[in-house]
Amino acid sequence: MKRLLIRVLRYLLSFFRRMNSSSSIDANTPAFDPFKPSEPVSFPIRNLDDLEWRSKSRSYFDSFHFPFNKASVPLPSDSVSLPDRSRILVCHDMSGNYLDDKWIQGGSNAEGYAICHWYLMDIFVYFSHTLVTIPPPCWTNTAHTHGVKVLGTFITEWDEGTVVCDKLLSSKESAQMYADCLAKIAADLGFDGWLINVENRLDSWLIPNMKEFVGHLTRTMHTSVPGSLVIWYDSVTINGCLKWQDQLNEYNKPFFDICDGIFVNYTWKANYPKLSAAAAGERKSDVYMGIDVFGRNTYGGGQWNIKVALDLLKKDDVSAAIFAPGWVYETKQPPDFRTSQSRWWGLIEQSWGILQFYPKVLPFYSNFDQGHGYHFSVEGKQVGDDPWYNISCQSFQPVLDNGVDSTLNTLQVLVNFKDASYSGGGNITFKGTLEDTAYFTTRIFCGKLPLADLPVHFTYSVRSDGSSSLGLVLELVSVTNGKKSVLLACLGSSLENMNQFSSKFDKVVMTHVKSKTEAAPGWIIHEASIAMNGYTLTEIRVVCYKLKPGFNELRLQPDHKSGDQTANLVTSPSVYHASLGHISIRNYEQKDFPPSTCWEVKVQDILWASNSQGTRTVSIKIVWELKRGDSSVFAKYIMYVKKIAENEAVDATLGEIKDYLGVAHVQAFYVSDLVVPPGISSLKFFIQVCHVDGFCQQLDNSPNIIIGCQRYIEDFCRLELNPGRCTQSNY
Repeated sequence: MKRLLIRVLRYLLSFFRRMNSSSSIDANTPAFDPFKPSEPVSFPIRNLDDLEWRSKSRSYFDSFHFPFNKASVPLPSDSVSLPDRSRILVCHDMSGNYLDDKWIQGGSNAEGYAICHWYLMDIFVYFSHTLVTIPPPCWTNTAHTHGVKVLGTFITEWDEGTVVCDKLLSSKESAQMYADCLAKIAADLGFDGWLINVENRLDSWLIPNMKEFVGHLTRTMHTSVPGSLVIWYDSVTINGCLKWQDQLNEYNKPFFDICDGIFVNYTWKANYPKLSAAAAGERKSDVYMGIDVFGRNTYGGGQWNIKVALDLLKKDDVSAAIFAPGWVYETKQPPDFRTSQSRWWGLIEQSWGILQFYPKVLPFYSNFDQGHGYHFSVEGKQVGDDPWYNISCQSFQPVLDNGVDSTLNTLQVLVNFKDASYSGGGNITFKGTLEDTAYFTTRIFCGKLPLADLPVHFTYSVRSDGSSSLGLVLELVSVTNGKKSVLLACLGSSLENMNQFSSKFDKVVMTHVKSKTEAAPGWIIHEASIAMNGYTLTEIRVVCYKLKPGFNELRLQPDHKSGDQTANLVTSPSVYHASLGHISIRNYEQKDFPPSTCWEVKVQDILWASNSQGTRTVSIKIVWELKRGDSSVFAKYIMYVKKIAENEAVDATLGEIKDYLGVAHVQAFYVSDLVVPPGISSLKFFIQVCHVDGFCQQLDNSPNIIIGCQRYIEDFCRLELNPGRCTQSNY
């Protein structure tokens, strides 16, 4: 009875959250119509009719937003098969979900919730209390980047769920048809499967069709999406009773036997993991024992005591399913979210260790962006100064520790969103005190990257004060030659600098440094190449040190008189401050980009409007494709617009400032309500192409398209006083 009461309270809480969210919408706000052009969003499917893609009525697949919801990052080939060990599944249940993450092209909440500890999980489930919960593509993109599988949720609950199941399971053919629909959604949108959560009673005669639904979905998913998963939630039993077992046993094992795993309810007892492992036999890693982070009757209490449950599960050799890690964010754990989140995930690492390793393949690129920030930069140049949130922009996340090689220094290491970034909205900042004779080193990546006979090229960016300097340490291992450490750094011309490190590392490689004072003020670019055939790169570390007098590395400091960046030396005996902006590793020289003529760019769904003050706006969908070649090598597209005034030559836009619009991860972007001031005759949209190695095409050489405004403005002004909107499709 107590357990049922908890379930009812949870359901009511979710219900009131949805009601409060709905009631907060202005009564004059038009109802959301998924078939009309608007700013792209992710949304769930609420009924079976919308799920059925071959239905006579318009379905989810016909919506304007469907193409934007496709993930752009495939699961890496080496992550298709799950590892043969105990695993961690993380089930995301953050205030009902579809919050800041629903805005596919990004939102404006720089403090929105994001997960960045992907190296501590194997599977991510996007969960909400709606029939079909489709993961927003931002979660799939960043999870796949880190080798983590992503599942959506199919859930039926209470009396409404009974009605749904009666229709879903009315026949074997019906069960198969809806399973096919779910498989098609996952395959088309690029995620990896489903959590099936049936939390309502079933009539006994429906059980065979429920087994057909689960089994057919599993088989179809495996065929259409290699490596996909269907996981059953421990709720309804093989007898049709809604009775959580808290373990794998004869009442739920028939469902476990026909799919890829079971998510066991979180109110289990100390001996249940061992009993479940025995029941699963060779498939014990497919048993995911639930842990509710909020601590609602969960073993160990969850919250800051989550390690109690994790340690037991690790000992009993089963997997863990962590539910609602957003607890840290929702309950505002002190002192602040980022500090408390790092501390909480640190408990996971202490118990289970690192599960995902990168780099594993080349090219490898990280700008340490967590998918939100207060400004946006491209190759050192700030192009946007507004708060933003778009976790599709999240790159490989650093695996930070605070290892210290000397007691003579104290440095703080943090992912920094406030200071200048080289790319995106963040960097890794190292600040504190560091004596001249000491150095500080800390891990940023744990990898498993085999190095072949081709040279490997490293590029990284540094911004620092005074004599503060920063290099990279590569930890390498070979079966025949053992371990080696290679330092990549600029040590200047001082023999003392070289002697400081030559005895501490097996090899020292001097980097070539260059500044980009116009494009990237304050940033120094370091480049180096190594050839270590037969070795595997296992770790990348940062080394922080102070250069001795006499070094010749170019250091940029602001000239306060002129405002220009000039080369100066500013000395500080012990204060240290430096930032790492990005790191790029590749086994080829920098590649050329296809010229703009190789792209076909079109506009669709042009929509003009005017408000009561007479301000004109335009909304427009821009799509593009590469005429020949493989566009999958491009990671993202950065969108800009140049508003061209009357009598201004179009060619005059070259080299001039363009307005940053946002980032696209599919080959389409929707410009929403762009203000067009009086006197503007045309709009020139630029699509800056960015390679997976982090390099971006020069903006003036990027694909573009020009839209003439005057005809639309004249047509609009002929209308009656604001009677509606002028539209033009496929212009």
